[in-house]
Formats: sequence, C-alpha cells, structure tokens
Amino acid sequence: MSKNFDVVVIGGGPGGYIAAIRAAQLGLSTACIDDWKNEKGGPAPGGTCTNVGCIPSKALLQSSENYEHAGHAFADHGIEVKGLSLNVGKMVARKDAVVKQNNDGILYLFKKNKVSFFHGHGSFAKADGGGYEIKVSGAAEEILVAKHVIIATGSSPRVLPGAEFDEKSILSNIGALAIDAVPARLGVIGAGVIGLEMGSVWRRLGSQVTVLEALPAFLGAVDEQVAKEAHKLFTKQGLAIHLGVKIGAIVNNGKEVSVEYTDDKGVAQKAVFDKLIVSIGRVPNTNGLNGDAVGLKLDERGFVAVDGDCRASLPNVWAVGDVVRGPMLAHKAEEEGVAVAERIAGQHGHVNFNTIPWVIYTSPEIAWVGRTEQQLKADGVAYKAGSFPFLANGRARALGDTSGFVKFLADATTDEILGVHIIGPMASELISEAVVAMEFRASSEDIARICHAHPSLSEATKEAALAVDKRALNF
Repeated sequence: MSKNFDVVVIGGGPGGYIAAIRAAQLGLSTACIDDWKNEKGGPAPGGTCTNVGCIPSKALLQSSENYEHAGHAFADHGIEVKGLSLNVGKMVARKDAVVKQNNDGILYLFKKNKVSFFHGHGSFAKADGGGYEIKVSGAAEEILVAKHVIIATGSSPRVLPGAEFDEKSILSNIGALAIDAVPARLGVIGAGVIGLEMGSVWRRLGSQVTVLEALPAFLGAVDEQVAKEAHKLFTKQGLAIHLGVKIGAIVNNGKEVSVEYTDDKGVAQKAVFDKLIVSIGRVPNTNGLNGDAVGLKLDERGFVAVDGDCRASLPNVWAVGDVVRGPMLAHKAEEEGVAVAERIAGQHGHVNFNTIPWVIYTSPEIAWVGRTEQQLKADGVAYKAGSFPFLANGRARALGDTSGFVKFLADATTDEILGVHIIGPMASELISEAVVAMEFRASSEDIARICHAHPSLSEATKEAALAVDKRALNF
C-alpha cells in the first residue's frame, strides 16, 4: 500500500535533510529517503558531508593539529610535553563518534519536525496523475506517492582511469578518512580542497606527503595573491607540491602504489607510495534515480538539468546540491534546500550565489567570498585593494599564529565590496562578516567604520578595509 506525501526528498545530505525539515515546518507532509548505513547497518543520514566529508575531515584535522601543536608549538608557550605518542585508532574512533553524533542529531530533527524517514534507496517508479511514485528499496520495499519530489542525491568521487579505488591502497575521501596507521609515504593526486586537507592531516601525523597536480597553477580558483602565499606556507610545512604534471601508469600491487608521471619540464618521473589518495573532483549521483521512467532530463555531464530556481524538467520535480550546477558545497545545498521548500509552499525562496563563501580547512585556513582580483581584471572592473597581515594583529601574535592576511577588493567608484579573501587563523569564522556585508551591499568604508573588539582576529578585517583607502592604523 502506498503512502502519500506533499513532498518526498530523495537524499538525506545537507541539501536533502534541510529541505525536508523546512518543508515540514511550512506545514507540508514530508518524507525523506536516505540509504547511508553505519557500521551496524543502521541509518546514517547526513550524506557525504556528515559521513565521509566535511564533518569527519574536520575532526581529523583538529586532532592532527592538536598533535602537531603538542609536538612543536606548545614549547613556545612554556608547555613541555615528554613521551608524546600517537594512537591513530583512538583518533579515528573519535572521528567516528563525532559522525554518529551528527547522524543521530539529524534523526532527532526529523522526529522533532514530523518528517517521515525511510531508510533505503529512493528512485522514480512512474508518474502518478499529478504526482510521482517513488520506490524505496530497503529492508522492506515501500512505495511513496509525492506531489513534489526534491532530488538531493549528492555526488561521488571521480575515478581516475587505471587507478580504481580499493579504499586500501588507492583511496577516495572515504578511504582517506579511515587509514588505521600513519603511512610513511603518502601520495595525493589533485591539489584541490580534499587533497590538501587530507594531505595536511597525514603530514602532521608524520607522513611524507607528495601532491601531484595536473594544472600549472596552484589553487586556480583562489585569489592569486592568496594562492601564492598558501603554496609558500604549505611547502614550508613539508608538503611536496608538483604542478603541471601528467599522470601516466599507476600500478597497485596491494602493498604499495607506483605512479609514473611527467613533470612540468617534460621529464619522466616515478614515485612509490604506501597509500595514494585520488581527489580529482566529484560526479553527480544520478545513475540510480531511474529518471528515464519519468523522463527526467540530465545535462551533458550527468547533472539534473534545472533552472535558476532549482526546477527540473518535470512538473513539481526539483533538485538541489551537488546533483545540480554550481559549487559542490554543503552550505550551498542547504540554502537551495530551504529555498525550494519555500517555493513549494508558495513563498519566494532566494539564494544569492554571489555571496556563497568558500573555505579550505588547512592550516592556515583559506576563505573567500565574491570575486578574485584576477576575475575583476578579466572582467575589466575598476577596483581598489587593501590588505592587512596577521603578523601585525595582536591576537594572532598571542595565539602564536601570524601567517597570512586579509584582503579586500572594492569598486573603485562606489566602494562596494566585491570580494574578501583571507588566509590565516580562523579564516572560516572571519569570512562570515564579509558575507553579511556583501549581502547588504556594504562598502569597505562601512567595515572600516565599525568598531571591532580588541584584541581579536577580526581587527585584521577592519584594518584591511581601512587599507582600501590607504589608512590602515596598525601597519
């Protein structure tokens, strides 16, 4: 017997579970289908982000940073640590516990908001009058009938031909988060967010890390000045970063992985690793949707084709998050999920793609919002720039972390903030002020005139805004 809902969400990641909760808050009968399983086979909603992405990676990043501080930075504070040792198993167990807390939190939120949760794989069965039949393949098969369907099935790691994931020697983000001992030699193909974050974790814990990147520029999407600073700092930390490489044969014998490649000078090279992380992008999860059964249109790259409001090619079918165009960011998926739920309820949901922040959780952290300096130059936009180093910030000195800077880009005529770029301590938190400012179309003068607490890292934001008008006070 089928069960009827106003809204059925396929996928319980950040876009999906948030869309379901918001739809239920708006009085719509709502169901969410998700097939992630924990180690005992039970439900583990939260998608890639909670299970093998954002949350566990940040847990390991924090643990590895604590270890590095104990082994090095604590001495500068007069804290002497003797007999320092590492228990990787306990570190990974803590990561798993953090993941479970988030899984359980989502299940609690479903119950609190009266969202019906179905543990299994969701796919289209057929169109049903003015709605759709959705099949849930789980412990027991269920048929749900929905007036509206929100597709939020997320993405999977892209496979490099010849280097298929076994999650033992050749790892995706999934295997990289479950390594049970520090590999002496770790290779990373792809110098993107995942590659740099995972490389940073295991470098801090003692691995010799080599990063191989096909592109000639490091972090090409980042402001060029920030990217150059990041490359300098990461190299100084011990990451061996090779740009402009061409990957050749990869051989996995079960004990080690050899990688043949051509370097940026055209010279043939070979490296041997105990583990190899491949992080060359992600692909949308659309194969299991059975979209052909209802005529769902995909684009040439396999994403669900949607308009600016996340409407798919079928009436009352929507899609959000990694499975549609735009950046694959959890917070972008959440905003789209809220907006779609509100549109279904007859409201005017809105997402400003120009003010979505980006963060790379390395040390130092990198965060930005808006356009980069190279983008403004390419677009022919007249702008002013101002920056301020954390070296001149009192709180950063007290923390013992003075690397990096804050950079403002503002319109040369109106002074409206066009972009803010940060590399330094707690950049992920500091960027929020810039996002708020840009949402209100603030000027750099607005930030420069706002009182910031002293001593705080946020004073570097104020000083960078002052520097746009060449009147920084502390540098």
